[in-house]
Amino acid sequence: MKVLGIESSCDETSASVWNGTSILSNVIASQAIHEQFGGVVPELASRAHQQKIWSTVEQALLEAKLSVQHIDYIAVTNGPGLMGALLVGLSFAKGLALQTGIPIIGVNHMDAHIYANFVGEKKPTFPFLALTVSGGHTQIVLVKNFFEHELLGQTRDDAAGEAFDKIGKMLGLTYPAGPQIDKLAKLGNKKAFKFPQANLEGYEFSYSGLKTSVLYRLKQEVEPEAFVAQHLSDLCASISDAITEPMVKKIKKAVLEFEVKTVVLAGGVSANGMLRSKMKTLADNHKLNLFVPDIAYCTDNAAMIAITGALKAERGMIDTLGLKPFASST
Repeated sequence: MKVLGIESSCDETSASVWNGTSILSNVIASQAIHEQFGGVVPELASRAHQQKIWSTVEQALLEAKLSVQHIDYIAVTNGPGLMGALLVGLSFAKGLALQTGIPIIGVNHMDAHIYANFVGEKKPTFPFLALTVSGGHTQIVLVKNFFEHELLGQTRDDAAGEAFDKIGKMLGLTYPAGPQIDKLAKLGNKKAFKFPQANLEGYEFSYSGLKTSVLYRLKQEVEPEAFVAQHLSDLCASISDAITEPMVKKIKKAVLEFEVKTVVLAGGVSANGMLRSKMKTLADNHKLNLFVPDIAYCTDNAAMIAITGALKAERGMIDTLGLKPFASST
């Protein structure tokens, strides 16, 4: 089974080919234009997708050493995400499906992050808990079987990745700030500054209070810029600790409540070094099977779309050209 995956939910135009056992190609065209605005501008993202999508798909097929005629299914992200960005990828996939007669499969972006953990030879066994953390989402999902998911809880306001980026902007870092904070945190003391950690009931998260706390802490200083420059690594470490600690506590709570032995990380923030380290410690202490995607499959990419599409195809979950996009998962 050869599946062409297409991803355009936010600011990454990506195409990938899965051959049933491995990823043959995974091309990602990033959009640097958003750096000057400190965040993704939806209109600019849509235009960039339009400019890059055909060349990205063409490159993915070239690297896979296949032509469109070899493809059995076209899998495409149809949500959640930016509506304009989704429409570019979905419209392209529909046009290709109409021209070639290849069946089309719509893929939920959040599901795909979870199933990125199935790319390797060793795969999670059901049931398992998935901590999906990105710029737009922070949630814990109980995965009972393929495409049988129970959302246990999610963020009430900012997602963890969003918090990293917004706080990074306060610290004078460029967008996206998450990877920079992660790198600097490794050089700092996570106990240097005490920032609040929202302790909500159940499995919900909140990061807006942390963002406000960092802002007020900086305002206490007569020269905030000089303070940040002097303590940047410690600030990044302390902020990273405040963002990641609630996730680990919630996963531990869910492991005990649902008595599962397998946990997977998913989403862009699953690349965060402190989160990975804490989750490994939790897994070692409770004898859990921990799955973390390769760095290439953490952020938005089409490889996760292709493999999820293949899993759906195996179960006869095929869509029609009437497939519609959706911006929100709620």
